[in-house]
Formats: sequence, structure tokens, C-alpha cells
Amino acid sequence: MRNKNLERWSPWILLFLTIVLWQFVCSAFNISEFIFPSPLRIWSQFVEFKAIIAGHAWRTFWVTMVGFGIAIVVGVLLGFIIGSSRLAYAAMYPLMTAFNALPKAAFVPILVVWFGIGVGPAVLTAFLISFFPIMVNIATGLATLEPELEDVLRVLGARRWDVLMKVGLPRSMPYFYASLKVAITLAFVGTTVSEMTAANEGIGYLLISAGSSMQMGLAFAGLLVVGAMAMAMYELFSIIEKRTTAWAHRGSQGE
Repeated sequence: MRNKNLERWSPWILLFLTIVLWQFVCSAFNISEFIFPSPLRIWSQFVEFKAIIAGHAWRTFWVTMVGFGIAIVVGVLLGFIIGSSRLAYAAMYPLMTAFNALPKAAFVPILVVWFGIGVGPAVLTAFLISFFPIMVNIATGLATLEPELEDVLRVLGARRWDVLMKVGLPRSMPYFYASLKVAITLAFVGTTVSEMTAANEGIGYLLISAGSSMQMGLAFAGLLVVGAMAMAMYELFSIIEKRTTAWAHRGSQGE
């Protein structure tokens, strides 16, 4: 019980110690607020500009969720196609890997030309940077289905479609949730990067504005808000994962 309580509170303890050390370093070495703001300075600017930060944060959040939703749909469909067919796996997986290696920030100027400055480039950048982990994990879950299990099901009269839908997809759910927790953090990165160059709203735009006016406390406050939103979504998916795939975590629950 003591170990479980320690595990539950360990992230908050580490966060508290990090903030204390951060404040101590800034105060002890008299670091300029224009170079590296202290936690107290970040908090004061957060309180001062909380309404502005909230407006930009909401814009970043819903844009990210739209791009992330598209990434889930496309990632699951592509993952199902690639994982269910050896031919599709051999043909598509190398191309998708090469596409994922391209820096997504380089797409932003192209997207601006196609869709203009605003929501479009941010949504598409969030999608482009986050669909790959979902696709890979779904494909891996389906492609690594044990041949012996598939043979047994075939002997019992199951068709390929039955094997994929009744065994392959349920088996892929832990992979799916793991990919969601990775992809949502990447989606926030994509949205923020796009907003820094192709938007007049959002946390990315706030970072550029705050940096140009030397309000580094406000810029750090924006970064922390993005991190908090990503962490909240990560925890949400963790809760959903534990409730829907408890069978996959039976071995670790007793530890």
C-alpha cells in the first residue's frame, strides 16, 4: 500500500522539487527574467494575462483535437489495411516510414499556400505529425497475431475477416491506446509549431508575440499550459485504457 501511494504521488513530488530547484537557481544566481524567468515570475505573468492565455489555449486545444480526431480515423484505417494484408504491409509500410521521416514543420509553408493562414494549416500539421504512431501500432497488433492461433481459428471455421475482427482488433487495443498517448502529445507539438508561423491565434502565436516583446514569463506560461493540456489528455487515455483493457494489465496490477 505504501509503495502504491508513493507511485501515485511521485510525479507531483518530482514536480514540486523541480520548481523549488528552479526558483532557487534563478534567485541564487540572480538570473535575468528576460533570459530565464523564475517560477514566481511565470506565475505572476500567468495570473496577469490569464484571460488572454485562456483564449489562446482554447484555440490550440480544439484545433489539436480536430487534427487528432482525423489522425485517429486515418491511422486506424491505414493500420487495419497494412496489418491485415502482407502485400499491403510490404508495399505501404516503407513508404509511410519514409513520409514520417520528413520534418512536418517543412509542410507548414506549403499548407499556408494551399489553405491560407488560420485553422487549416494547424489542423493538418497536427494530423500529419500524429497519425503515424496510431497506424504503426494498429498494424503491429494485427500483423503479429500468432500463426498458431490463426490456424486454430481457421480449423474451427473462422474466415480471415472473423479472425481480424474478433481476435485481431481486440488484441490490438493495448497497442492502440499506447499510440494515442504518444500521438496526442505530438498533435499539440504540431499545432503549436504551425501557429508560430501560420496563425494569429493560439499558444504558438502567443509564444512569438511574447518573445518579440521580451515577456519571457508569459512565453513560459504558454509553454506550461500546452504541457498541462497534453498531460491531461494523456491521463484521460490512461484511465480509458485501464477501464477497457484491464485484461491486458492483469500481470502488472498485482505488483
